[in-house]
Amino acid sequence: MVSQDEAQALLRIAMKNAQADFRDGQWEAIDHIVNQRGKVLCIQRTGWGKSMVYFVAAKLMRAQGHGVTLIISPLLALMRNQVEAANRLQLHALTINSTNVDDWPAIRQELLADRADLLLISPERLANDEFVTQVLQPIAARIGMMVVDEAHCISDWGHDFRPDYRRIGQVLGRLPNNIAVLATTATANRRVEGDVGAQLGGNVKVQRGPLMRNTLALQVMQMSSTADRLAWLAERIPALAGSGIVYTLTTRDTERVSTWLKQNGIDAHAYHSDIDTVERERLENALLANKVKCLVATSALGMGYDKPDLTFVIHYQTPGNVVAYYQQVGRAGRAIPLAYGVLLSGEEEVSINKFFREAAFPPEQQVKRILSALDEAEDGMRVRDLERAVNLRSSQIEKVLKLLVVEPRSPVVRIDGKWFRTPNPFAMDRERIAHLTQQRELEWEQMQAYLANRCCSMYFLATALDDNTSGLCGRCSFCLQRTVLPLDTEQSTLIAARRFVRHSEMPLQLKKQWELTALEQYAQHFGWRGLNIPHSLRGQDGRVLSRWGEPVWGSLVAEGKAAGRFDDKLVEATADLVMHRWPDAAKARWVACIPSLRHPELVPDFAQRLAEALGLPFREAVKKVRETDPQKQMENRFFQCTNLDGAFVVDTELCYCDPVLLVDDAVDSAWTLTLVSVLLREAGVNAVVPFALASTAAK
Repeated sequence: MVSQDEAQALLRIAMKNAQADFRDGQWEAIDHIVNQRGKVLCIQRTGWGKSMVYFVAAKLMRAQGHGVTLIISPLLALMRNQVEAANRLQLHALTINSTNVDDWPAIRQELLADRADLLLISPERLANDEFVTQVLQPIAARIGMMVVDEAHCISDWGHDFRPDYRRIGQVLGRLPNNIAVLATTATANRRVEGDVGAQLGGNVKVQRGPLMRNTLALQVMQMSSTADRLAWLAERIPALAGSGIVYTLTTRDTERVSTWLKQNGIDAHAYHSDIDTVERERLENALLANKVKCLVATSALGMGYDKPDLTFVIHYQTPGNVVAYYQQVGRAGRAIPLAYGVLLSGEEEVSINKFFREAAFPPEQQVKRILSALDEAEDGMRVRDLERAVNLRSSQIEKVLKLLVVEPRSPVVRIDGKWFRTPNPFAMDRERIAHLTQQRELEWEQMQAYLANRCCSMYFLATALDDNTSGLCGRCSFCLQRTVLPLDTEQSTLIAARRFVRHSEMPLQLKKQWELTALEQYAQHFGWRGLNIPHSLRGQDGRVLSRWGEPVWGSLVAEGKAAGRFDDKLVEATADLVMHRWPDAAKARWVACIPSLRHPELVPDFAQRLAEALGLPFREAVKKVRETDPQKQMENRFFQCTNLDGAFVVDTELCYCDPVLLVDDAVDSAWTLTLVSVLLREAGVNAVVPFALASTAAK
């Protein structure tokens, strides 16, 4: 039996503090894991020290002769922090992830030789056949403890459910019956708690602590206008000590907000899942070292990011539920006496969160199409094969397959990179999906109640997470009966923000590779070869004026599309962009457009008026010669190209060789603009500069 004194000695080494003591519940969790070989679900607020529990427990169990501790962790950032913390206890920690593929053989040898104390993996790694057969199975009998970090991800009811987490229950079934299990999370209500316990096989000791954060001063501000929020951020952030995070709901807004803050002298950087791993790690470290003022981030920066002295977390829009909000705002004020958590509520968040709720489960028709395609493929299908069969994006296909493969009696199986249909029948659980969707809607209503701010903000959050032990915080704007941070902004800043919103166009990148098998008519006619589009046929990088439906221009585009004519204000805004902020477009000597057979006047009318505003000739050099399905219904490159094959021709007699501004109303995949740019270059035009009024792509 391990004593509390032995465990406490390790805690002090790990924390580099000879006076450190266990917090309430830490020793009890370690005792249950190490001495009783039990299962513990630890629900404690961010900063309580959940990682200390499993590091100390792992060290003690290794001393008893047990094997490696397997830690399932959802984010690379979290893994990096954990490896660094483990080193302080002289634990030999290894990680297998997508960024260290070259190291896998050496890591496998370390594991087989029992020289590793900790192995950190993502839940997605459990779906990798090679990992399971070559790494996990050979050491399964020796694994001493399994740790499931951010365990709320297991649960359908959790704010960040991940299907791959469902595999954890399957893995546990293959491990020794007496394996110790520790599951940790800071964001679980009673419903999530019960679901996680069931996934871990029952007989789980639940340890729940208070969620009150006495160092965090919360404030809610309803600012529907984008410009109002940007102006407030520009004035308030420089006045705050230290560094922090500004959370947005979309990738687009991380870029827009960070650009605005930089223009106002604030060292801010966008952080989202489209940024490569090396750059994300650089940004994380820069924030840790207070070398930047703030990161403007999506939820990609959240779970496991540990910066104890973060002084502010500001939400540019309202998250979809209380647990997601608590998890994110809880990053601030973990080891300092005062930090700020401010929620700015904007009008666009309603539609964004509605989109997220509706996209939580793949449509039943997508599932049926994929299963039907696999039924007919005796030799199996890769994702690439399925793309051609079902007109879905690879991300949509992978989402469906991920949901199907974690079913107890899965209708699909993956073998050597191919997917096969199993004999197991499958039907979508419509009742469950409807129930979960309704729950998400209730959670959104709960966030609306939080915005109304009729009680202590921290008490509201704690109660929503089923913590009935917390009282009033005494720090939030409700408790103080005054604002925590000032509401007002200078008129000059607001005017500048409004100008910025009107000028916040987006880059437009055309495709660089084509699907020649889907462009058969064009390929044969012009003799196109190879996968890459030749540089001599490519259009330049372009611009998009707005996102569809977004305040100011995006709304005007949507209204104009419905009315059949675009407002003159859009002509003025585009002309201003071309003449004053877009050097490549300013070199254009004529204007052409993408025609439509369904709406033959809409885009040509706009392009004609734009050409007049620019003092350039407009020529209808591009002709559409056959009707196509709406390009927005084409989900992947193969179908997008197939839909366009032979659809457009260019009248060479109407072309100038000078640079042309090529205009369209809406862009999603950019394949139409890409193809027509190629046709114009083929006709002798020496440069094509593409432009669209709005982007309909989801980001």
